[in-house]
Amino acid sequence: MTSTNLNIRIDGSAGAAAPYEQLRAQIAEAARAGRLPVGFKLPTVRGFAEELGLAANTVAKAYRVLEADGVIETRGRHGTFVAAAGDTAVREAAAAAQAFAERAQRLGLTFDEATATALDALRARYGE
Repeated sequence: MTSTNLNIRIDGSAGAAAPYEQLRAQIAEAARAGRLPVGFKLPTVRGFAEELGLAANTVAKAYRVLEADGVIETRGRHGTFVAAAGDTAVREAAAAAQAFAERAQRLGLTFDEATATALDALRARYGE
């Protein structure tokens, strides 16, 4: 399934990530790369779901996660738009890193153990 306007492609094959996660990842990446500029109006949940051949709840879930991540923002009846997320994403990542550092120290991990744990998690997430 492909979106004609946003070039979103959903892989429905076995073993592929959940459709909402595929949608979330592609919109987030397009926003980070500038292919979806700040202020770009996204399709409505129902319209996008129809275009992609997905359930409306699937698109709504992707939008909720993207909004929680600061990638998009909903402006009531005006629609959903790409947000100026750069600063928000960096701030949230820094807060998460700080929380991890505090928790690792409370658990008694050494600096090297905490660093290795964080790097392992990043490598697993980014596939490196």
